[in-house]
Amino acid sequence: MSLPLEVLRLELGPFLANCFLLRREGEEHTLVIDPGFDGNRIEEALTEWGAEPVAILLTHAHIDHVAAVGPLVRVHSVPIYLHRDDLALYEAASQQAAAFGLEIEPPPPPDHDLSHGQRLSLAGIELEVRHAPGHSPGGVVLCTDGRAFVGDCVFAGSIGRTDLPGGDTATLLRSIREQILQLPGSTILHTGHGPDTNVEREALTNPFLTGAIDLAG
Repeated sequence: MSLPLEVLRLELGPFLANCFLLRREGEEHTLVIDPGFDGNRIEEALTEWGAEPVAILLTHAHIDHVAAVGPLVRVHSVPIYLHRDDLALYEAASQQAAAFGLEIEPPPPPDHDLSHGQRLSLAGIELEVRHAPGHSPGGVVLCTDGRAFVGDCVFAGSIGRTDLPGGDTATLLRSIREQILQLPGSTILHTGHGPDTNVEREALTNPFLTGAIDLAG
């Protein structure tokens, strides 16, 4: 029987984006999901956990989720996983940062493509990849052990913005309904900003999903 998962959430950078460290309980090998900004803080958390990263997984390629990829890879030489539809965004990470008056270390090219239906086995963790565009073209949801790392698709009581290049509201709502709300209601949703939530809570109370807010109006 697999050991339980340990999840550490780090709220990082000027956009307060969530980075997650994920591992089996007590294990050294760890996955880093969405390392945005504050690479030093991520390193401190890894040290405190006695953890060694083995891969970086990106739910999408907006700057607040990829800014610390370069520093992490420079230190740890770990592979990077990204959906190919977000490659253009990823390659423009430095330009994204400059648009906000920020400067980052350019991230190295991704090593592996993520694709819908793909199953990964990393650090003793089995993950299912679900393509969930709308916030960005190559957004993905990463599912494992009753949890889903949903990036900026959906938040507690809200949804991701769709006014950035490649965003589309109808596409995002479809992705949420087909790739997230179809998961068991108890599934914990680890969101790209703010606190965790779960599928049942968002299906029943999120005004963007219940129709209380009319996005077509």
